[in-house]
Amino acid sequence: MSIQYSKKILKFVGQTNGQYNLFQENDKILVGVSGGKDSFVLLHTLNRIRQIAPFNFTIKALLIDSMTGIDYTPLQEHCQKHDIDLIWYKTPIMEILREKKRTNSSACGFCARMRRGSMYSKALELGFNKIALGHHFDDAVETFFMGMFYNGMMRSMPPKYTAYNNIEVIRPLIRVREKYIISMTRDNNFPIIKAQESCLAIKEGDKKQPYVREETKKLLQELENRYDRLYVHLEAAFKNIYPETFLDTKFLQE
Repeated sequence: MSIQYSKKILKFVGQTNGQYNLFQENDKILVGVSGGKDSFVLLHTLNRIRQIAPFNFTIKALLIDSMTGIDYTPLQEHCQKHDIDLIWYKTPIMEILREKKRTNSSACGFCARMRRGSMYSKALELGFNKIALGHHFDDAVETFFMGMFYNGMMRSMPPKYTAYNNIEVIRPLIRVREKYIISMTRDNNFPIIKAQESCLAIKEGDKKQPYVREETKKLLQELENRYDRLYVHLEAAFKNIYPETFLDTKFLQE
C-alpha cells in the first residue's frame, strides 16, 4: 500500500524549508523515529520531499531504543516495506535513568538529554551532518506556555539550531498543526507505539511530566474553542517578538 501524503503538511514543510533553509544539496539527515505519529509523518514527508526535490540529499531513520522492553519490530518491518533504511540503536538509557536520576527530578528532562546525546553520537559516528526531529507547532506552543507557567521563562522550539558538536538539528514540522499529523496517521494506519508504552517518565511514575504537558494541551484546546484563530495569531506572535518591552535588563534600551 502506497503512502497517502498530506498536501497541507508537504506545503508547510516546503515553506518552512524555503524560509529557514533546513535541508540542502548533499545533506545527510538522520530522522529521529520512536514509533509515534509525529516521527512516522516526519519520516515519510521527508522521504517524499527527497524524491521530488530539485537537489539531492539522503535520509536514514534512527531509532533510539532505551531498552524498556518495547517491541520495535513493526517499525522495522514498516521501514523495510517502504525501502527506508533504519538504524536500530540499542542504548542502556533506562538502566542509567534508574541509577543516576536525582530524587524528585524530571525523568523527561533526563531522558531527553540522554536520547539527544545518543543521536549526536550516532550522527557523528556515521558521518551525518543533520538530525531531524518531529516536533510540530502545537509542541512549540505548549512548550512556550509550560515554560511561563511552571518555570518562569519564555522559550519555545526553533526551526533549527547547531549543537555543540556542529550537528545541525532541524524541525521540518514546526509550522504544522498536530491535527494534520493525526489525519495523515489515520489515513495510513501507521503501526503506532503508544506513549504509555514508550515514555520513560510514565514507566518511572513521574508525577510532573508528561502530565503537565497534557494539562497545558487541555488549556490551549479550551482557548482555541473560544478563539478559533488562536494558533494563527500565536504563529504570527512567534515571528514578531519585542524583547525590549519586557523586564529583562539584557534587552532594555538606555
